[in-house]
Amino acid sequence: MGLCLPCMGEGAKDVVETPDPEIKRRQLAEAAEKRQMEASSRGIKNLYSVEQKKKKQEEMEKRIEASGSGQGGLRWQVG
Repeated sequence: MGLCLPCMGEGAKDVVETPDPEIKRRQLAEAAEKRQMEASSRGIKNLYSVEQKKKKQEEMEKRIEASGSGQGGLRWQVG
């Protein structure tokens, strides 16, 4: 009986070589970063707007921390 083995003859040319470990590592890192970006923007129509709001909120928090000496800015008056 005849056996068809891919490792003999023409079949050896069709074998896909595994990439270098460094290349594979870089590709996996890029794919993970892409998935993370897609997951973070899922459900958000305007990503730029959300980023601007986040930056603005962080700036406000920094200003409050820098200007405030522990007071919340509210005064309690009795009387």
